[in-house]
Amino acid sequence: MLLSRRGALAALALSTAIGASSHAFAQNAEKPNVTLGVGGKQLLYYLPLTIAEKKGYFKDQGLDVTINDFGGGAKSLQALVGGSVDVVTGAYEHTIRMQAKGQDIRAVIELGRFPAITIAVRKDLADKVKSAADFKGLKIGVTAPGSSTALTAQYAMVKAGLKPTDAAMIGVGAGASAVAAIKQKQVDVISHLDPVTSKLEADGDIVSLIDTRTEAGTKALFGGSNPAAVLYLKNDFAEKNPVTTQKLVNALMKALKWLDTAKPEEVAALVPEEYLLGDKPLYLRAVKNSQESYSRTGIATPDAMKSMYDSLKLLDPELANSNVDLSKTFIDSFAKKAASGS
Repeated sequence: MLLSRRGALAALALSTAIGASSHAFAQNAEKPNVTLGVGGKQLLYYLPLTIAEKKGYFKDQGLDVTINDFGGGAKSLQALVGGSVDVVTGAYEHTIRMQAKGQDIRAVIELGRFPAITIAVRKDLADKVKSAADFKGLKIGVTAPGSSTALTAQYAMVKAGLKPTDAAMIGVGAGASAVAAIKQKQVDVISHLDPVTSKLEADGDIVSLIDTRTEAGTKALFGGSNPAAVLYLKNDFAEKNPVTTQKLVNALMKALKWLDTAKPEEVAALVPEEYLLGDKPLYLRAVKNSQESYSRTGIATPDAMKSMYDSLKLLDPELANSNVDLSKTFIDSFAKKAASGS
């Protein structure tokens, strides 16, 4: 009798716990209206964000997400620090930089596991510029100075024996303006992302020197995987708005899962017309080129985070002697919960 009573009490406790957990998952967001910053939304680097938006995954979670496109990742970060946006889809490396400065900014889901950045030289200069060692004195087109496209170019230069200041980083934006910068010879080299890269390759305007759209290309430059796009925020936002944060991550995880099995044609049909840069076959090729770069789990591995930190230490004198606790740059509990569907 006692055992059955204990069993009944245990069963009641378990069902109460499950009910509480389910209730927590079904809770209303503390902040249903969220402002999100991004630097170049049409880039395939940020494709999971567009999928979550266009497929209605944010709305399914009870969120009204306003997306502000700042054209470059560094500007998105400034907006977060300044308080004009709540969260950012941007490069993981920004969390390391901000932690080193004593600002508690953390990623909550990985969207890209490889940078997907290609560094290429204008075709008419390809006979003179064979590698990053030849970039001295050149103009390098990037989405915006200080963004991941600029940092990747500077890292390649430092690795090749140059200083990060040996070439000028010229902000060329994220779409048609970036294509025009090469075609009009405003820049000599471009460090950029798809679909811009694939457009310039298809038109015969550039010769690629470094390609981190693939695992092999990423390892060749960085020595290992490198977390790319993430959703990051101030840690106190996550602490004050855990349900809202979970719902944002849920929507983006659903986008990653959709993207994992989607055909390029399905992606092209979903995104706004201007994302195609006037060339749908090219966009399809760009999507195919980039699909390997998206995160499969939503979680950055410790080795990948260390690879990014090591590259930043080599590149930035301010970080050379820093001691950032990488566990504070990424909260993985939200992505784990989203992946399990609990």
